[in-house]
Amino acid sequence: MKTLGTHNYYVYILTNLNKTVLYIGFTNDLKARLYWHQNPDVMNKHFTSKYKCFFLVYYEHFQDVEIAIAREKQLKGWTRLKKENLIKDFNPDWKFLNKEIE
Repeated sequence: MKTLGTHNYYVYILTNLNKTVLYIGFTNDLKARLYWHQNPDVMNKHFTSKYKCFFLVYYEHFQDVEIAIAREKQLKGWTRLKKENLIKDFNPDWKFLNKEIE
């Protein structure tokens, strides 16, 4: 069991090169998860592979898994416009943030 304060959970939004598709995900290791989105299995038929959503434009960090999962569900229920506004507030230029994740 991890000690209090050492848990890391992320809710994140990926997009494709043209920024026309949004994908919302949840992970406990954002760097590794980004790697697997960018390097899928050859036979992978998942959403991010199909729509080439590999580019991180938004993320939130949590230490409580239940709060992170609830946030992911909340964001998935939002309209496209509300998601775009969230991204703009966090990342006004919609820069791809993949290389900033250590």
